[in-house]
Amino acid sequence: MKLFLIILLLFSLQTQAQTILKFDKANAECEDKWVAYQKNEKDSTYVFGFIYIDSQAGLTFHYDGNFKIESDGKFNPLRSDASNSMKVRLEPRNGIIAIIPEEKFAELGIKAEPDWLKNYKTDENSIERLHRWGYFYNAYGLSGKALTYLEKAYAMDPKFPGVAFELGYAYNAIGQFVKATDVLTVAIATSPKECYLYKELSFAYIHSNKIDDATKIATIGIEVCNEKPIQAEIAFNIAGKYFRDKDASNFNLWAKETRKWAQKDDMFSKYLVEMESKLK
Repeated sequence: MKLFLIILLLFSLQTQAQTILKFDKANAECEDKWVAYQKNEKDSTYVFGFIYIDSQAGLTFHYDGNFKIESDGKFNPLRSDASNSMKVRLEPRNGIIAIIPEEKFAELGIKAEPDWLKNYKTDENSIERLHRWGYFYNAYGLSGKALTYLEKAYAMDPKFPGVAFELGYAYNAIGQFVKATDVLTVAIATSPKECYLYKELSFAYIHSNKIDDATKIATIGIEVCNEKPIQAEIAFNIAGKYFRDKDASNFNLWAKETRKWAQKDDMFSKYLVEMESKLK
C-alpha cells in the first residue's frame, strides 16, 4: 500500500509538472525567455535560466539554478555558487524546453528581464544589429522571424552589406519567391560579383517555374563565382529542377556541370547518381 501511494504521488507530481511546464520548444524559439530544461527520470530538479543572443557568440543560456516542483505546485529554487556565472553556447535547433510561466517568476525570485540583459540590448535599432539578428534567425531555420529584422534593415539601407542576401534567403525559405526575386535582382545590379546572390536568385526562379530565367542566372553566377561548393550547388539546383520535370536531356547537361565543381563523393555527386538511376 505504501509503495502504491509513493508511485501515485510521483505520478501526480509528474503530471502536475507537465501541466505547468510545456516542453515543446527548441532553444532558438526562446530568445529573451526564462526556460526550464526537461529532467531525466532520476533527477529531482529542473535546470533553469535565461536564453538570449550574444551578438558575437549567438544563442546563449545563462544558468540561474535549479528548482523543484513541490507537491502543492510551488517552484522551489535551489541556487549554488555557480548560479549567475555559468553561460552555455546553445545549438539552436536542439533542446526540448519549456518557457517558465510568468506567474512563477516570484517563486523563483526572478524578473521578466534580468538586470544584466541591458548590456546586450544596445543599439537595438541599428542596421548592424538588425542585420546580425536576421542572419542568426536564418541560420536557426526561423526565417519568418528573421524577416522581422531584415525588412527593417532593408528599408534603412538596401545596399548595406549582406542585408539583401539575407532578406532574399529568408523570402525563399518561406516560399515568397516573387519578393525574393525582386530583392535579389536589385542586389545583383549593384553587386554583380556576389555569387551567393546568384544562387538565391536562381533558386527563386526555379521555384517560380521560370526555368529559362533560372538557367540564365545560374550560368552567370557560375562564371562569376570562384567558390566551387557554391558553383556546384547552383548547378545542382538546376539539375534538380530538370530531374523533377523528368527532362533527362537537360538534367544530364546540368549534372555534368555540377560534377565540374563538386567534390568526388560529396552530397551533390551522391544525389546525382541516385537521380540518374531513377531517370533510366
